[in-house]
Amino acid sequence: MKRVIVKLSGEAFAGGNPAGINATAVRDIAKEIQALVEIGYQVGIIIGAGNIWRGRDAAENGMERASADYMGMLGTILNSLALQNALESFGVKTRTMTAIEIPSVAEPYIRRKAISHLEKGYVVILGGGTGNPFFSTDSAAALRAAEIGAKTILMAKNGCDGVYDADPKKDKNAKKFTKITYQELIERQLQVMDLTAATLCKENDIKTIVFDMNVKGNVVRVLEHPEIGTVIENN
Repeated sequence: MKRVIVKLSGEAFAGGNPAGINATAVRDIAKEIQALVEIGYQVGIIIGAGNIWRGRDAAENGMERASADYMGMLGTILNSLALQNALESFGVKTRTMTAIEIPSVAEPYIRRKAISHLEKGYVVILGGGTGNPFFSTDSAAALRAAEIGAKTILMAKNGCDGVYDADPKKDKNAKKFTKITYQELIERQLQVMDLTAATLCKENDIKTIVFDMNVKGNVVRVLEHPEIGTVIENN
């Protein structure tokens, strides 16, 4: 069984704009997912909402954190519906499931139903994060991967090609890792994913591959050539 979770950056949906959903950018992302399906993978997708709303930033500016996070979850559902529409326009069978129940918009997330959809060849988009405030979409990706039995997370970054020992945008001498363990990631306090997500992946032996999704073909390419990104695993 080839089953993966693809964690997509919400910012990528803006297509270079400061915010919003760019239809062309979403279609380009959908083509990358379609290519993954065509080589036989069962695909679950988690999407951030950075193009619409950042709950943590709002909380830092005085908004009550739980409310800010719920608004972010709704933002992920908007992105999920946009991607579903783009995938279906290419003939890719898709189901959107949400951790926050909105039955007139999408199916509620039920683990066994999600697995059934995957086994039938549907791309399953998992919107709404975990359904709980204080948890990031990185944590949602790790949680859903563990639940549905996906042993690999493809963490698609917007313009970043892997994990570095420092911020490459600020430090020209930053070193890229081709491979790093979760323990090292946690000890070095590298910000590629939050502590909860890293711990979940570590405890459930889920491999994460971090790569740049802005390079056409990378979603498929990184499975055969993970050195173009960074592999995070236990050993």
